[in-house]
Amino acid sequence: MTQFYFGDSETSSENDDDDLPFPAPLQRSSFLTPTFSPSEYLASLHPQTRHQTLEDLRSELRERSSSLQTELLELVNSNYQDFLDLGGSLKGGDEKVEEVRVGLLSFEKEIGRVKNGVTERAEMVNSLIKERNELRKGIDMARGLVEINTRLEELEGNLMVEPVGKKAHGGWVDLEDDSEDENSPDAADGTSFNSTARLKRFVRQYILLKSLIVKMGSNHPFLRAQERRMNRLRNTIYLDLENALQNSKADADMGPPRLIKILALYSEMGNECEAIRILKELKSKGLKK
Repeated sequence: MTQFYFGDSETSSENDDDDLPFPAPLQRSSFLTPTFSPSEYLASLHPQTRHQTLEDLRSELRERSSSLQTELLELVNSNYQDFLDLGGSLKGGDEKVEEVRVGLLSFEKEIGRVKNGVTERAEMVNSLIKERNELRKGIDMARGLVEINTRLEELEGNLMVEPVGKKAHGGWVDLEDDSEDENSPDAADGTSFNSTARLKRFVRQYILLKSLIVKMGSNHPFLRAQERRMNRLRNTIYLDLENALQNSKADADMGPPRLIKILALYSEMGNECEAIRILKELKSKGLKK
């Protein structure tokens, strides 16, 4: 509710106009509300409720504005010395800033040096890892080659084939003449040497050797050098299979089962055509007799 003020009784008797109520001064707290709106505030100061003309209201607001400006000026003057002291205290700040900048640059260089060291160490570790992998590949290759050579020597011993380059009777074995070994009486004589179990073991050993060579890479110089040994072993196995096939064909007591087993060994060697050729030759010889 709007508050009104009334004049003194002594002075009011002298002037009848002074008997009229007049509005209270504008409250300063009204301007400090967070939701202050000038239009709403002016609407609340309606002349009919305040008994005040618009000109008087305008004059009062101007006085309030002038009062605020005066207070602001006094506030600045009273704190002017503090502003000057603050400016004085900031003198020499450039030196502090420069010290901080130099420190940051030094720290940045240190970080760069550490980063370069880490990068170099990472590259060295990667290089060592690659070298280790290459060594492992070399070791695996060497182990594979040793295994192939060992199995070659084992199969050569089982087939009683002279190893390539081995000395015999004070001289070197002839690498070119394999027909004498293949056509020797010892290679064709005796059914114990041509048992299907023995032949099957030799065929499996030879097939395993071929698979190992393919796995290691047949283009390796050492493996290319073993091709002659592999050919000798293959020819010897075929010779034994042929002798076994002839014996099984000639011996009726052995019957078809042994013949089928020998044909299966030819199939494992991947040369069924050779078995068919030999059987045809044996049949033609039998008809001639």
